[in-house]
Amino acid sequence: MLLTTSLSLTIIHFLLFILCISAVLFYCYGIYAAFAFFHHPHLGKLNFHPPVTILKPICGKDDETYNNLVSFCQQKYPNYQIVFCVRDPLDCGIPVVKQIIHEFPELDIELVVCEDIIGTNPKVSNLANGVTKTKHEILIIADSDIRVGIEYLQRIIQPLEDKSVGVVTCLYRSVAKGWASILEAVGTATDFHAGVLVSNQIEGIKFAFGSTIVIRKEVLDEIGGFGAIADYLADDFQLGYLPTQADYKVVLSDYIVDHVLASSTIADSIQRQIRWARCIRVSRPWGYLGLIFTYGTVTSLLLLIATGGSTIGCAVFAITWLMRLVMGWVVGVIYLQDSGVQKFFWIVPVRDVIGFLIWCYSLFGRTIEWRGRRFRLIKGGKLVEMTNNIMFG
Repeated sequence: MLLTTSLSLTIIHFLLFILCISAVLFYCYGIYAAFAFFHHPHLGKLNFHPPVTILKPICGKDDETYNNLVSFCQQKYPNYQIVFCVRDPLDCGIPVVKQIIHEFPELDIELVVCEDIIGTNPKVSNLANGVTKTKHEILIIADSDIRVGIEYLQRIIQPLEDKSVGVVTCLYRSVAKGWASILEAVGTATDFHAGVLVSNQIEGIKFAFGSTIVIRKEVLDEIGGFGAIADYLADDFQLGYLPTQADYKVVLSDYIVDHVLASSTIADSIQRQIRWARCIRVSRPWGYLGLIFTYGTVTSLLLLIATGGSTIGCAVFAITWLMRLVMGWVVGVIYLQDSGVQKFFWIVPVRDVIGFLIWCYSLFGRTIEWRGRRFRLIKGGKLVEMTNNIMFG
C-alpha cells in the first residue's frame, strides 16, 4: 500500500513538473514572439489608400460610447464611409449616432435601423442589415466599445495591398473600470495576447477579433456572407477562420486599438469569461485542452504543495513565476503599453488562478447566458436558443 501510494505521488509530481516546464517554455516563447512581431518591419510607405466603409454595430450605450464612436470620425484618411447599424428602433444608442451625424456633416455617415433577423446572433443580423448600405469594396468592422487614433485607417489597411490577404485584425489594450473589469483586462493583456502572438509566430493566425476586422466584400461573399456566421457566438473568430479555409491569409496588424471595458460585477465578468471559454472549447477542442500546458502559475504552486516545499519544488516555483511575470510585463506593459497592467501588475497571479478555475469549470457543460437569453453551444460554436423546459448545464 505504501509503495503504491509512493508511486502515485511520484507520478503526480512528475506530471506537475512536466506541466511547469511546458509553461516555462511557453512563457519564453511568448517573450520571443512578442519581440519578433513588434520589431518586424510590418509596413513600408503608407501609400495604399483605397476607399473603405466602416461598419459599426450598435446595441445600447454607456458613458464612453460617444467618445468611442467619434474616434472613427477623426481619421486622417482620404475617402471613407461610416455605416452605423441598429436593430431596435428604440435603442438608446440612436441619439448618440444622430448627434455624431450632426457634428460631422462633411463625412459620409449613414444610420441604418432595421429589425430583420437572419440567425441566433443578433450582432450578425445587425451587420447584415447594415452592409446593404455600404458603398465601398473594403469593409472595416469594429465593435462599439473600440476607440482608435487618427492614423488607424491608414495603418490597418496597408496589408490588403497584397491580394492574398483576405482579413486584417488587431490586438487591443483594455481600458477598464472596477476590479472585475481590471482582473479581466490584466488577463487579456498578459496571457491571452501572449497566446495570440505565439500562434502568429508559429503558424500565423486563423481567426480575427471584434476589435477590428478588415475584409473585402468579395472575400465575405466567397465565405457565404454574414448568413454563414449568423448562428455562431464567435462571429469574429469565424470571419477570420472561414477565409483561411478559402486560402486567404489573415494578417495581424501592429496597430493596437483601445477596448473600453464597461464596469461590471464579478459575477457578470466571470459569466462572460465562461461563455467565451466554452465557445473556444467547442470551436477548438484540442487547442482548449492544450491550455493546460500554459497554466504554470497554478501547476508550480501545486507542485510546491505536493512536494512539501522541497528544494526542487521551490526552485521550479520560483523559475515558473519569474518567467510568467517577465512574459506578462514584456507583452502587456512594454509592447501593448497597457497602463492598467503596469498599475495592477501585482494581480497577475490572482488572475491566473481565476483563469485556471474558469478553464476547469468550462470543461463541462455547453449552456451559456447572453444578453438575458439562454443558449446551448453545439459543435463548431453554433448557438441554439434554449426553451424553458431544457435543463441548464
